[in-house]
Amino acid sequence: MLLQNETAIIYGAGGAIGSAVGRAFAHEGAEVFLSGRTLAKVERVAKAINSAGGKAKAFEVDALDEQAVEDHVASVINAAGRVDISFNAVTTVPQVGTQGIPLAQLSAEAFLAPITTYMRTNFLTARAAARKMSEQGSGVLLMSTPEPARIGAGLVGGMGPAWAAMEALSRNLSAEFGPRGVRSVVLRSTGMPETETIDIVFGEHAKTMGITPQQFQGFIENMTHRKRSTAVSEVAEFAAFLASDKASGMTGTVANLTGGLITD
Repeated sequence: MLLQNETAIIYGAGGAIGSAVGRAFAHEGAEVFLSGRTLAKVERVAKAINSAGGKAKAFEVDALDEQAVEDHVASVINAAGRVDISFNAVTTVPQVGTQGIPLAQLSAEAFLAPITTYMRTNFLTARAAARKMSEQGSGVLLMSTPEPARIGAGLVGGMGPAWAAMEALSRNLSAEFGPRGVRSVVLRSTGMPETETIDIVFGEHAKTMGITPQQFQGFIENMTHRKRSTAVSEVAEFAAFLASDKASGMTGTVANLTGGLITD
């Protein structure tokens, strides 16, 4: 198993990506501490993992609350003795009113909402974990972004700048904590139609463009080399690999899972 006896914290674990990564980590032997703002959703994920033979615990944590994040990391350390992996899959920004709107028509508040939210939660969770990881001399920080972090895309408002800032934050985390054994990597994918969030996003973009959500999805997928979107399972499985010692040479970088939509 890639993550045997490792301890992983996952924020936003009740969502499609967070829950899939939690299951992948547990399948590879990690004990996963799942958190989210809605405890019932996180508990369902933990129950499924435990029923499958894994180890999971569920917690209600607001990953935008500095003290709540610090307290949660401390509780994990108290229970498990260490934290080896921290993955932030929080997607709390409302898509309606922030995407599918031309920049010229977007309010300053709507533009800044994703930048403020995503940067706050990823900074708070990464900082809390990195402090502990640097003391133990090892650890992995993971984030997830879609392709507008890199390419110029219309109608995404402040989302593109927010995701680009997350990738910049990851590089800075690697530069500062890398010498103390802490790696930081971002998983960049296409939007994933399996998630509820992307259903809403595609709908907002399609409405503005005067096409159907299915046509918009086809438009995006035709820009990839594989002519399809990234699957949630692909992100989850690669997250497990990145969190393992098999990927020990990767830090301060982005794992490109866009299927050729972006080429490096």
